[in-house]
Amino acid sequence: MKFGALYLAVWLWIIPVIIVFLHWSGRAREKALRRFAKDNTLSEIAGSFDPKRKRIKDIVIVVSFFLLIVALIRPQWGFKWQEVKRRGLNILIALDTSKSMLAEDVLPNRLDRAKLAIKDLVKKLNGDRVGLIVFSGKAFLQCPLTLDYDGFLLTLDDVDVNTVPIGGTSLSNAIYAAIDSYEGGKNEHKELVIITDGEDLEGGIDRAIEKAKSDGVSIYCVGIGAPEGDLIPVTNESGRRVFLKDSEGNVVKTRLEENVLQKMSISTGGMYVRATGAEFGLDLIYEKKLSKIEKQEFKSKLEKKYNERFQIPLIIALLLFLFESIVGDRKRQSRVGR
Repeated sequence: MKFGALYLAVWLWIIPVIIVFLHWSGRAREKALRRFAKDNTLSEIAGSFDPKRKRIKDIVIVVSFFLLIVALIRPQWGFKWQEVKRRGLNILIALDTSKSMLAEDVLPNRLDRAKLAIKDLVKKLNGDRVGLIVFSGKAFLQCPLTLDYDGFLLTLDDVDVNTVPIGGTSLSNAIYAAIDSYEGGKNEHKELVIITDGEDLEGGIDRAIEKAKSDGVSIYCVGIGAPEGDLIPVTNESGRRVFLKDSEGNVVKTRLEENVLQKMSISTGGMYVRATGAEFGLDLIYEKKLSKIEKQEFKSKLEKKYNERFQIPLIIALLLFLFESIVGDRKRQSRVGR
């Protein structure tokens, strides 16, 4: 058995509340009767009241509400195989994880702001496959193209400046990693979104751009940071917050380099956006470009289609509510013959 909406199980907290309420209301009723009548008249007023029947009615109410919640979380058992065809885009997001992304010219810092923007973008996706590449001196496919958005977001949460152990920034490696990650030929839509401050320390970007063009990869760039630059805060071995220095002891200042990002976007038919505090740019890229692209049909596959069984607890709950309304809490009056 599985459940289609297990998150609604949080409503189970209602059950102990109902139990406490029924117990409290019964005690309150008894106290009210005792205040209203003396002990010698109480048995006459409430003599027909049957505590056992009242207890049964209370149990029926609790079980009915429990079954309603079970119906809400959609129990499922039994399944059939069903061919599923999906249409969408293949969107790879390449995220710069070099130490320059710790600069705080975009709050809270460049990397954390980029991760928040990616999460907002994923909320807009509907049937599009999304994957994640992380890069600094090298590039790695952190999450392959997938429709499992929750799994993608879990992978994204784990990304930090230590995810790629090799320092520096290589935009060309990010492009090559994306090309290697795509499936299919030139007819397949291949969209690569690069989020970076644009500082390319490794070179070879021109050959990477030509390779992307020949493979039909469109590159969309989000430049993050300020052109005037900012210092890079890091934590030293003693746990103190200091600014990153180069090998000669000079404080490193990182700047947004837009020229190479604009070149990549224009050359491959993509789009360049500079991130700001108010508008990061991913929404703009999606609305103006990605959402306009004709979605392609992915390979169909067989999926298990589980049978919904919520009707069973729902019907039982309704019958129990009906039973509770019919059954009284009074003792049966026995007939006395003449």
